Amino acid sequence: MSDASAPIEFVRPRSAHNAPIHLADPDPRWARDYQEQAARVRTALPEGVVALEHVGSTSVPGLAAKPIIDMLLLVADPTDEASYVPALEAAGFLLYLREPSWHQHRLFRRASPAVNLHVFGSGSQEADRMLLFRDRLRSHPEERELYLGTKRALAVRTWERVQDYADAKGEVVEQIIARAREELGK
Repeated sequence: MSDASAPIEFVRPRSAHNAPIHLADPDPRWARDYQEQAARVRTALPEGVVALEHVGSTSVPGLAAKPIIDMLLLVADPTDEASYVPALEAAGFLLYLREPSWHQHRLFRRASPAVNLHVFGSGSQEADRMLLFRDRLRSHPEERELYLGTKRALAVRTWERVQDYADAKGEVVEQIIARAREELGK
């Protein structure tokens, strides 16, 4: 069991980016890639998938994105790594980091196609936020355009790490989530 106050643990070395962010035009292959990778996850974890969703910009039709499929996997207990890590790694998803202090997040990556698989526990508030954000962008073109404008303005900068770019979008992401919550009365 991991300590919830533990710092981020990089299981594999971090690599520097030191470049602008490449945003690809929307691609219908992203939906197909998600379906194929979701099938791979479900086959690897026939009993362990509480929920599996396509999230991130590639999950929003019409939105330019880094050409990386973001997937959200909910498991019963992310700290019980023996119940899912070996099976996911055998299926080609490599564990890159643990964030015990951030909703017990685990990040796996796959190279081809490029996938970021985010693992949280069932009932995770962060997972709910990810889905709320995705659904808001899908259903509100003005929010999608605001987010796209923010992404394009930031993508041209040189970023030491891709996570720095993601963090820089935080303010607009929070505004969009707040409006989604307000509309839903949450």
